[in-house]
Amino acid sequence: MKGEMALLAPKHSLLLLLLLLLFQVIFSTITAANAELTTRFSERPHKKKLKEKLSHLHFYFHDIVRGKNITAVPVTAPSRSAGSPASAFGVITIMDDALTMGPEPTSAPVGRAQGMYACAALQDLGFLQAMNLVFTAGTYDGSVLTVLGRNAPLHAVREMPVVGGSGLFRFARGYAVARTHDFDAATGNAVVEYNVYVMHY
Repeated sequence: MKGEMALLAPKHSLLLLLLLLLFQVIFSTITAANAELTTRFSERPHKKKLKEKLSHLHFYFHDIVRGKNITAVPVTAPSRSAGSPASAFGVITIMDDALTMGPEPTSAPVGRAQGMYACAALQDLGFLQAMNLVFTAGTYDGSVLTVLGRNAPLHAVREMPVVGGSGLFRFARGYAVARTHDFDAATGNAVVEYNVYVMHY
């Protein structure tokens, strides 16, 4: 019996040694992977010092809901149980509206306003407007500004925040001022003048 135990002891010691070596390899691998991940995602100072500047963009927004070349389509109906008839509460409209230099539809295009506006007020006409201003001409061709805020289209002047951007508008912040230039009550089509003031690098 003692002889058998003496023979088993080296085997147990060898197995224990192998397990310890295996755990050491696994631990070393995990530690190395964590170190690499930490290095990869660690904050590194930007080598180039960026200077913030203010840009002013002026253009016209063409919202066409009826007629030829429709660019804005409602995808929900107004609520029958909430809100006043004037508020159109619950209506969500998806848009891909043209942006032009001047108020005429034939004016030079500068981009598209892509997003949505949702009737989010119970008693009056008030939109929750979320849109990307996608510029397709000039200095900012390929760059985008994102606008998110309240738009009350019956007010003479509306202001909405610029919450971000991409391309030349990375780290952008600012505001957009909208004024209705023309509104066709029969069709609901509108031309809106926009002045956008944005801080960016």
